[in-house]
Amino acid sequence: MASPTIAANAYANLARVLENSGADKATEAGGQSFASMLKDAVGSVMESGRKSDAQTVAMASGKANVMDVVTAVADTDVAVSTLVSVRDRVIAAYEDIMKMPI
Repeated sequence: MASPTIAANAYANLARVLENSGADKATEAGGQSFASMLKDAVGSVMESGRKSDAQTVAMASGKANVMDVVTAVADTDVAVSTLVSVRDRVIAAYEDIMKMPI
């Protein structure tokens, strides 16, 4: 089981990678770029994880309700599962494109 310190370090590393990727640039047509959309999605998953960690720490110190912690953890689980399924679909689409004859 991950400790809050390990989770915080993982969030910090992911945030650092996203900041250095230059994902804030919009496409030439003026719309939202795929990288920007991906950054927003990962950011929302990270925020959900932070809330879950904060609720867990609050419960450990006796300041939070068990139902609040369970709800926060369930929300994080759904967010991570969604992100993983989207990642799998993107990888499958990439593999299909790579199989296409030239």
